[in-house]
Amino acid sequence: MTDRLEGPMAAGKRLSPGWPALIALISGIMALDQALKVVMLDLIFDPPRRLAVTDFFWLSPVWTRGVSFGLLSSDSPMAPYLLSGFAVAVSIAFLVWLSKAQGRLLRLALALVIAGALGNAIDRLLYGAVVDFLDFHYAGAHFPAFNVADSAITIGVCFLLADSFLTKDGKSDGDERAG
Repeated sequence: MTDRLEGPMAAGKRLSPGWPALIALISGIMALDQALKVVMLDLIFDPPRRLAVTDFFWLSPVWTRGVSFGLLSSDSPMAPYLLSGFAVAVSIAFLVWLSKAQGRLLRLALALVIAGALGNAIDRLLYGAVVDFLDFHYAGAHFPAFNVADSAITIGVCFLLADSFLTKDGKSDGDERAG
């Protein structure tokens, strides 16, 4: 019998702190995203209608076939699978990064991007497009409709950028590494 650790817990390969909480955060965001989409599919997509919540915020049914703002939009029957495959691949790469990341802001950023990417990948596999419904407009300006997953991705990317600017000598202020 040996006392050596194998796998990700082997010397120098331990998981980042707070791993269970980050997996719970990813799961929670994905669950909230999917639950709200199911409600919106019933409320505003069938039959299609817009609901004004305030003067500047509406719930509007939008099927997004591409990525952000309709980029890479395609009517190809393979597009949802290709975009979902890409989202899953990016999520796996980010999970590997997350397993090694140390700074709190970086870990949070990665978790948000993973949750959002997987939430939208689920839509593409279930419906062939992403379910968007949050619709903001003001003084003639209109922002493209989005959803909780998009919000998680956007906030996560902002946090990734912030972490890159706040990182000094490879360590962020919230870094828990010794040294």
